[in-house]
Amino acid sequence: MNPMPPLIEAHDLSKYYGRHLALDRVNFAVEMGRIVGLIGPNGAGKAAIGAALTLAALFGHVEIPVLSQPDGRAFSGAVLFGFGVTFFMVMNIYATWYLLDCLYADRKDRSVLFWKSLPISDTTTVLAKLFTGLIAIPLVYFIAADIATLLMAFIVSVRAHSALGGSLWQPDSWLQLQVLWLYLIVTVAVWYLPFAGYLLVVSAWAKRAVTLWSLVPPLAAYLLERWFFGTHWVGTMLRDRAFGYLPHALRADPGHEAWVTAAVGDDTISAPASIWRVLDPLGFVSSPATWIGILAGIVFIIGAIQLRLRRTGI
Repeated sequence: MNPMPPLIEAHDLSKYYGRHLALDRVNFAVEMGRIVGLIGPNGAGKAAIGAALTLAALFGHVEIPVLSQPDGRAFSGAVLFGFGVTFFMVMNIYATWYLLDCLYADRKDRSVLFWKSLPISDTTTVLAKLFTGLIAIPLVYFIAADIATLLMAFIVSVRAHSALGGSLWQPDSWLQLQVLWLYLIVTVAVWYLPFAGYLLVVSAWAKRAVTLWSLVPPLAAYLLERWFFGTHWVGTMLRDRAFGYLPHALRADPGHEAWVTAAVGDDTISAPASIWRVLDPLGFVSSPATWIGILAGIVFIIGAIQLRLRRTGI
């Protein structure tokens, strides 16, 4: 029986910071199924190793043998999708903070008075901030993720000679990634419209501690319902809205025919057979939960506009 190749293998990994040698010809291999930690004092080169591996051996030579196996293309697609998901999660955090802070910051620094002196209605202002949080910020991260993914794929394809880079150089694969990103931006904006509208209401109303006030009302509603009625409708509703996006917008079940399973060593990994088969726009649009969320979001947005009309400072 042939031994299983390592998942990642590094040879002569070196890195200088100016004249300081952080990594001096480091060699190591990470086997499939192993969890490896880097331990050492500050300046020992832990972060340098992570950065060098992320950029696939800019400062040495890194091999990813698994990606050169016959099923490496599916593995490569999963890696690139995970890379994009990282950007997507960071984007969600920043967009959430923006929506929670935008109207509050205007009142805090009194710039709201300047905006009210312009021939721009409060409705336009609130809708513009909503558009920024739900569409503009995700688009910026979409472009950043595209550039970073292209750079990573190029470096890996040149230096590591694996299928990871090659998977992006196919026109159809590239088009599918772009469509997936744009589809996610639009459908996520629609699905989480109630949360975005609620954050704008808190931002327009709270005089301080906006983060705390964004958490207190739903938590209080959940606890009061449990104490006085013994039910958990509020908790179920919030959970379904927070985590119910994937089954409504995508065919995300790995057991669905839109997914394929590839062998990687002794393990298997599931990846979409095609992005076109994973997207489910008809199911998303026809879902009652989608339209209920839109109506709830509109109610919150109207509330944010009314608060904006009445509150000019803190």
